[in-house]
Amino acid sequence: MSKRSLLTTAIVLAGGAFFAPVYAQEAAAATNNSVAQWSIITAGFALAIASGLAALAQGRAVASATEAIARNPGAAGDIRGSLLIGLVLMESLAIYVLLISLILFFLYPFGR
Repeated sequence: MSKRSLLTTAIVLAGGAFFAPVYAQEAAAATNNSVAQWSIITAGFALAIASGLAALAQGRAVASATEAIARNPGAAGDIRGSLLIGLVLMESLAIYVLLISLILFFLYPFGR
C-alpha cells in the first residue's frame, strides 16, 4: 500500500471518528430549523468547492491546450475541439452543483 493511499485512509477514518458524535443525538432533537440551516451551509460549501475546483481544472486544461497547440500548430483544430468539449463538461458539473444548491435553498428556506 502506498503512502498516499495510507494517508488518505487515515484521514477518512479520522474524519469518520470526528463526525460520528453528530449522529448520536436523538431524532426528536433535530428540528426543521436546524435542517434548514445545515442545508444552506452545505449548499454554500458545495458551490464554493465545485466552483473553485472547476476553475482550477479549466485553467489547467487551457494551459495544456495552449502548450499542445504551440508544439504542433497543425493539430490546432482538433486540440481546440477537444478543449471546448472538456470545458463544457467541467462547467456543467459546476452548474449542476448550483442547481442542487438552489433546490436545497428553496426546499429549506430560513424563517420556516
